[in-house]
Amino acid sequence: MSPDASLLTEMPSPQFVMSPEGHRIATYSWGDSAAPTVLFVHGFASNCRDNWVNTGWVRDLTRAGFRVLGVDQRGHGQSDKPHDPHDYTMDALVGDLLIVLETYLLDSVLYAGYSLGGRVGWQLLVDAPDRVSRGVLGGIPDGRPLARLDIEQARAFAERGTPIEDRVTQNYVTLAERVPGNDIRVLVALAEGMRLGDADPDPARPPQQPVLFATGSDDAILEPSRRLASAAPRGEFVEIPGRHHFNAPGSRVFREGALRFFADSST
Repeated sequence: MSPDASLLTEMPSPQFVMSPEGHRIATYSWGDSAAPTVLFVHGFASNCRDNWVNTGWVRDLTRAGFRVLGVDQRGHGQSDKPHDPHDYTMDALVGDLLIVLETYLLDSVLYAGYSLGGRVGWQLLVDAPDRVSRGVLGGIPDGRPLARLDIEQARAFAERGTPIEDRVTQNYVTLAERVPGNDIRVLVALAEGMRLGDADPDPARPPQQPVLFATGSDDAILEPSRRLASAAPRGEFVEIPGRHHFNAPGSRVFREGALRFFADSST
């Protein structure tokens, strides 16, 4: 294996941060702690390794002189996986990230999030604007997260193995089954929890920081994502050519666009 290839899959041991409810949140750090920090937050049914390490993001960002701090969101990866939907509200997911920043003594970071991580990032930028100087939000919908997933069909599959008829729900389950360690029942609880309260991004209350929005050209949420970008006063938009929602994180166009966007923060 070449040195470059090994960097794609190298994972440090997780360092755990405790949520207010007592859930362990796994974090991973690469690079010089004195360098500008990029907080990486993955999408639904993924994890830090799957979303950001295997796709080359950690390699390229650390090469460019950034420190990378990755998180496994609750319900994913090495983090705890509660089964109660109330453990997966937007406030809870944002709160986990704030605890991570406090534990690592980080006043402000750059942010990169995809899909669910993009949606949580929108809320973090809005609710804690002093903690994030600029953000990359990939594959972020303009509606309730995971709204296209049929909860009842996914639950019936997880609990009884009932075949799924809805194509979008089947795509999500296939994605979940692809990643080792995923528990379909937990991910169903997460999808339910994200529908509690006001989980929609509010175009009338967008992030004020510079934000790069990026969505695949073959993603069903392409145009809604453009509208969210246009609602942000300092928003930019990149269309990721030839990519759909589930393979956009591996795009070099997406990765290099984010790297340029973050590099602009130091000029």
